[in-house]
Amino acid sequence: MEADESTTLRSLVAHQSELLNPKIAEHNGRVVKLIGDGILAEFQSVLEAVACAVDIQRAMIIRNDPIPPDHRIEFRIGINLGDVILENGDIFGDGVNVASRLEGIARPGGIAVSAAVRDLVRERLDITFEDTGDQYLKNITRPIRVYQLHLEAQTPDATNLIDTPLALPKRPSIAVLPFENMSGDPQQDYFADGLVEDLITELAKIPSLFVIARNSSYFYKGRPVDVKQVARELGVRYVLEGSVRQSANRIRITGQLLEGTGATHVWADRLEGFAEDLFDLQDRFVTSIVGALEPSIRRAEIERALRKRPDALDAYDLYLKALPHTYANSPAETQKALLLLEAALKRDPNYALAHAYAAWCHEQSYFRCGFDERDKTLALEHCNAALNLGVDDPQALSIAAFVKSNFTHDYDAAIIVLDRALELNHNSALAYGFSALVNAHSERNERAIEHALLALRLSPFDPLNYHPYCALTLAHWFSGRFGEAATYAALAVGANPNFSVAYAYFAAAQVELNNFEAAGEAAKRLVEIAPSFTIGGFTRMGPFRPASIQSLANALGKLPLPP
Repeated sequence: MEADESTTLRSLVAHQSELLNPKIAEHNGRVVKLIGDGILAEFQSVLEAVACAVDIQRAMIIRNDPIPPDHRIEFRIGINLGDVILENGDIFGDGVNVASRLEGIARPGGIAVSAAVRDLVRERLDITFEDTGDQYLKNITRPIRVYQLHLEAQTPDATNLIDTPLALPKRPSIAVLPFENMSGDPQQDYFADGLVEDLITELAKIPSLFVIARNSSYFYKGRPVDVKQVARELGVRYVLEGSVRQSANRIRITGQLLEGTGATHVWADRLEGFAEDLFDLQDRFVTSIVGALEPSIRRAEIERALRKRPDALDAYDLYLKALPHTYANSPAETQKALLLLEAALKRDPNYALAHAYAAWCHEQSYFRCGFDERDKTLALEHCNAALNLGVDDPQALSIAAFVKSNFTHDYDAAIIVLDRALELNHNSALAYGFSALVNAHSERNERAIEHALLALRLSPFDPLNYHPYCALTLAHWFSGRFGEAATYAALAVGANPNFSVAYAYFAAAQVELNNFEAAGEAAKRLVEIAPSFTIGGFTRMGPFRPASIQSLANALGKLPLPP
């Protein structure tokens, strides 16, 4: 401007009209306002924003090529992801302030982005992101992690960036879209937004899930969405969408989980409740949805792993393939699970969940296949590895605590670990199921019942539901309520017809009720499933206090079972 004001201004206006405005429009952006020689623009997709910036900077290299260096105009671009406040067509907010400061520290001809932007797009672009560390920007009190983009490493056509799928994370990944308010009542917008925000928060507590942040999900609010497109743009395997409708004093929520590639249904449900206390209702809905989603995603992931080619399996796939064999809890299936888990641990020796399930498999083998001391040693070794490597993984902690308590009978130590697991994820049906068993084994009957019922409420169709049913059986048995014990033992048998211990519980309860015909049928089936069963072995196997296991053994001793 000092050297030639008129020429500089003409060049700036030409770049704006010929390049900047068309590119912003092409990438579905909106010019909010001009700020001196700068532009503030808003995009509905962070991917479109970055693609637009790359297009502009690449085009400027070409436009500047014939111009002497001291006469060239070079732009700096800053990109941030965040909420904004709309007021009279303008946008305000912390997200805008950060974007403005990022522009100020971008290199001439370059692009500076925040960590949130870089995390979403780094696998979509053949561009090097230089981590410049935490920066303290003007009027922003917290440090901002800043990445500078190097455009010279670019090889693909930037106009095709949006069509390039993001690489999927190794963990199952999910985006929760804003729920649609079907009521026409603006108050329900707050309820729906709060519900989704709480869902994202609770899902993010599950270490086995990769959850897209709220800011990215909310770019789709109020827009017609294609699940396949959303999954591709956000780089996730699963998309959860839903709606909220109020009728009189009742609220109905519908939700469905879809697999993004084919937009196929994984889970769907409808929940209803009274609207008197919206916050309490919201909490209950969140608990129900999160509790149902985790096992639904796990089943879908298992099915996906089973379809993969053997030569394409990694440690995570092998772990998934092992789960159905582990859940069966029968000697033959346990050995199949161990082969897969050992292969997973060869690929990743620090895989806490694989260690936890290997510990459980060796525990199953020890108690049902002859009390081999090697199984006990390996079970405890895998337990310790799971506890050390999975300090923040509620699944690993709960399985390891359960297995270890079965060998050591140190119930207090196990309950401390299980309580830690439930602090990490208070929607984990798996953790509640194992907690119910440990509490039942140590005759903390009321707590065992409470946790068992929570496990069943959170995941009513879980393949591991024989755990809470067995816990309910024992808690009622030790309380002298043999009718209820028999009922829950029958439900445990129904949940896993190949789990021999459930038949033993059922037979013992029927003896106490003087139903010897039913008890005899259960004993017959027990021996068919476990030909090596003996009452002495059952007594040795029981993870209970000695007096407790003896009461079960005494009842079984009244049946034609091997001593």
